Amino acid sequence: MPKYVAFLRAINVGGHVVKMEALRTLFETLDLANVETFIASGNVIFDTKAKNERALQLKIEAHLQQTLGYEVATFLRTTAEVAAIAQYQPFTAAEMQAASALNVALLAEPLIDAAVQKLQTLKTELDDFHVQGREVYWLCRAKQNESKFTNAVFERALKTKATFRGLNTIARLAAKYPPTRNTK
Repeated sequence: MPKYVAFLRAINVGGHVVKMEALRTLFETLDLANVETFIASGNVIFDTKAKNERALQLKIEAHLQQTLGYEVATFLRTTAEVAAIAQYQPFTAAEMQAASALNVALLAEPLIDAAVQKLQTLKTELDDFHVQGREVYWLCRAKQNESKFTNAVFERALKTKATFRGLNTIARLAAKYPPTRNTK
């Protein structure tokens, strides 16, 4: 049975407070097994027999919208995919070590070419980006609050939804939930 991580947008930010126990219960009512949460920023780990990832994502989003009363974009990754995201080297070792922050935008689908080109126009002295599959790596060379780049800027410019996580959070998830044989 594949193990997934659901990265949820709009959980415990912007006034949308959800206790992790309540979030676990919401996922358990969808017949998902071994449900756990990881830090209070909307990371839910679970096992499922579902075969269609897109249908599962839509089912989770609809359930969260209905029960919480607002849209919660959901981005699913298998534990193997989480491990690959954590291990990927989007920038040189020196750039990564010098960065003040390294974050990953999780997307539902890979960016189209026009969106990748638009993303390149957002690069600055502080901010650099690298696209790999359904992820965009954001390297910030200063404190994030010194950057003009935000999730809202990203979504407006690229006309797509995303949720951001620190690469350290992704690495901690990958270490705690290593890939299993049955993940894609």
